[in-house]
Amino acid sequence: MLPGSRRFTLAAVVVLLVAGCASVDGVAVDGTTAATTATGTADPGPTSTGPADIGPIPAGLDAYYTQALAWGDCKKYAASNIDKQVYAAPGLECARMKVPVDYANPDGEVAQIGVLRAKSTGGDAQRIGSVIFNPGGPGGSGMSLVGQLAAYGVAKGLQQRFDLVGFDPRGTGASLPIVQCNTDAERDAARAANLRTATQAGIDALNDQAKQTAERCVERTGKPQGIDGKSFLANVGTRDSARDIDVLRAAVGDRKLTFVGYSYGTRLGTEYAEKFTDNVRAMILDGAVDPTEDSRTSLIAQATSFQKTFEAFAASCAKTSGCALGAAASAPHDATTSFQKLVRPLLAKPLTLADGRKLTFNDAVTGAIQAMYSDALWPQLRTALSDLAAGKGDGLMALADQYEDRDKTGKYSPLQDAFTAINCVDRPSQEATDGSLEKEYNAAAPFTDPSDPVVHTKSVCDYWPVPSTYTPHTPKAPGLAKVLVISTTGDPATPYQAGVDLARDLGASLVTVKRDRHTAYLNAQISCVDDIGDAYLTDLTLPSTDATCS
Repeated sequence: MLPGSRRFTLAAVVVLLVAGCASVDGVAVDGTTAATTATGTADPGPTSTGPADIGPIPAGLDAYYTQALAWGDCKKYAASNIDKQVYAAPGLECARMKVPVDYANPDGEVAQIGVLRAKSTGGDAQRIGSVIFNPGGPGGSGMSLVGQLAAYGVAKGLQQRFDLVGFDPRGTGASLPIVQCNTDAERDAARAANLRTATQAGIDALNDQAKQTAERCVERTGKPQGIDGKSFLANVGTRDSARDIDVLRAAVGDRKLTFVGYSYGTRLGTEYAEKFTDNVRAMILDGAVDPTEDSRTSLIAQATSFQKTFEAFAASCAKTSGCALGAAASAPHDATTSFQKLVRPLLAKPLTLADGRKLTFNDAVTGAIQAMYSDALWPQLRTALSDLAAGKGDGLMALADQYEDRDKTGKYSPLQDAFTAINCVDRPSQEATDGSLEKEYNAAAPFTDPSDPVVHTKSVCDYWPVPSTYTPHTPKAPGLAKVLVISTTGDPATPYQAGVDLARDLGASLVTVKRDRHTAYLNAQISCVDDIGDAYLTDLTLPSTDATCS
């Protein structure tokens, strides 16, 4: 099992918004600010024509594209305690949108997509249309993200000109059915089990845990709605969510899509751009997932970036008094060694916490990984490591719970199960069975290395009952409207070069952000990035040359 490999990408946007948006300094653009206008062409080739305001409709899908959403109170859509608070904010309205489970069989089983809208504050005279958001994950709640953007006033300028729209991708959040694999108690038990590769019994237990999770996903998913679990899981990937976005575009009355995708949301946006090129008005892709990479290449690239960000954190920590990693942590090797001295004892003896739970090595590393998503979380990690040195693990467990989306009552969000399902259907299982991938991962991110024997163990995807529906490829979308890609130099989850490559492949403008964090637009208070993004979405203007923010 590869530490930190449960999630290729994570939308840290939500984490920061929940925390109230950590304060950062404003910045300026390096270089020219002259603007150019983004325009686009092309047509996806559907066979029927819908109302003039929503454009052409793919064959057999008229009823879905022309449906009227029944907007109403959002409280009943809340999937977490945070959502219950946010969805009570004034001005939010929610609905469920019908989509076919299988687009190849539009007359078959029907799924429902949860949608949240914060209407434009500028009135009809200023309103341009809607901006549809996806926070990544995969499986992250766009409803929760947009609810927080509106409730906390994070996107005031944008909301003056647009309705802000978020959706919960099929299989998660307020959508129906949701992917259901493990209960809250089963997730707690799996984390506390402290399974290791030091013995054959541990290896067998890890493999059995993966097998049981896959079987539970099939058995439990769709059961309350009378939808076959295996059929639904076969249609839960990026291929299908991209088509859901086009139905949503029509359902909110837009002829062209204006979209903001973070992290995995960049893959979703890229897939949409390839399928529905002529339907794109504007698209921000922030924290790019490289669509050309296979899962092994992506995982190792991510591990390398996490190690780089960990070393940046350690160097920062070493400059503060009382850093548990010590003053020598400014040197990369010493930083890793110091961290491992703190967390490896948990392999043999997990630490009992105040609530009776146990902090394992895996949870300790997961907590550190969570803090790598944003330098705003570094002070929390510094404190947590100092506490661990003093025999207290609650701080690291709190960070791990953020990553696992577990609230203080012990309730997990649906994200992790959906994350598993989408990744399994998007990416075939790892081909290597000789432990070479595990060795390569440990070498790329040694701060996560448990020091146990390197043995290949099965993943949930190895037992997945349906084939992959996504193939890594170089995206091609000739005639695509001008797209804006944002890539951060110190991004641990989606390495900077992936954004550079995606911008090249899509002919997009690139904004480089010099920070140690995952994604930047509207979630880091970097005025340079926000100003460029707002101007682009509103007026379709972009810097005439690639810009740099810091």
